[in-house]
Amino acid sequence: MSTLERWTRWPAGDVPVREHGSRARTVLSFFGRAAMLGAVLSGTYAERHYGGWQVLIPLGWIAAAAALFTGWYVSCRAQRLWPAMACAAGLLVYAGLAHEGGARTLAAVIWCGLAVLAVIRLPLAAGVLTAGAALGSYGFGSNDSLLVLLAVAGGLGLLGWLLRLDGQARSAQRALLAEERAAQAARAESAALAERARIAREIHDVLAHSLSAQLVHLEAARLMLDAGADRAEVRERIVSARRMAQDGLVETRQALSALRGEFAPVAEFVAELAAQSAAELTVDGVPRPVPAEPGLAVRRTAQEALTNARKHAPGGRVEVRLAYLDGAVELTVRNSGAPRGADPVLGDSGNGYGLLGMRERAELLGGELLAGPEDGGWRVLLRVPT
Repeated sequence: MSTLERWTRWPAGDVPVREHGSRARTVLSFFGRAAMLGAVLSGTYAERHYGGWQVLIPLGWIAAAAALFTGWYVSCRAQRLWPAMACAAGLLVYAGLAHEGGARTLAAVIWCGLAVLAVIRLPLAAGVLTAGAALGSYGFGSNDSLLVLLAVAGGLGLLGWLLRLDGQARSAQRALLAEERAAQAARAESAALAERARIAREIHDVLAHSLSAQLVHLEAARLMLDAGADRAEVRERIVSARRMAQDGLVETRQALSALRGEFAPVAEFVAELAAQSAAELTVDGVPRPVPAEPGLAVRRTAQEALTNARKHAPGGRVEVRLAYLDGAVELTVRNSGAPRGADPVLGDSGNGYGLLGMRERAELLGGELLAGPEDGGWRVLLRVPT
């Protein structure tokens, strides 16, 4: 910040955060202002005897001074310099008239109060000028010695400067609080979006696995009916599709359990899934509990990979390897190509989003997923940290 900006910049700009003062602070502020008003009234009435309707004169002076201070305060809050300076000039003139009219206490309060508030509220250059004019007027109207006047001016100037620094510090604190609240709102929104994406992935993984498996069996049943196959074979396909629907319900309940943060028995689940798919299973390392998110990623990747193997290479050999590494878990699913004579129509089902969902899940967990052809077949490799 340049020197010119330092002298012309308004102090403690408005921040869209409202402070909620304590009850004690509000009560003390109220009684402090009431005490000051009482002191001004008592001092004004003690300086001169007012009789009859003249009793209302000091009240009119105080009301007019309060109106000028209110206009000055509103102009400062709106950061309108010239209206604020006009109100300050009006207060200086009004205090001089009140002093000449015998209301010296009121005039002293106006001069001293304006000197302190000008340093607090106005830009530094305007504040110093206004405070100097107010303190100069106070000095000319006072009968105190030069030493006392210097002490009063120094004390009021120091008080105004300290209060100005305090106001700027509180303004900076409110600005930081506003930024923190905005950051918290952004984090909450981001977490909500992430949770929605997570639930969407769970819905896709569970339903895509269950429905695509059912589609495979139902499509096979249709082909068998078109080919005039035996009724028992067709019935077996339909029963398999029914069993897949039941398994989908079980998997949905398991997904809900995982979303609640429960640990999933990864090794048992993969072993059962490999047995259902007639795949060869190898487990390396000592099985251990896996956190919910990585465990869920392994489970869903195994389901998707084995479902794709059945869809795109029916009848082919499938190998599953589950490895417990140091700080990570790794799943590998390999399948050979479809044997000769397998119906390629069964590989046309599905929507093509399974691989993308698996890779997205792995990257969100800080892991990786590799998928591609290998030795005439297909390999899916998942590695996620635990």
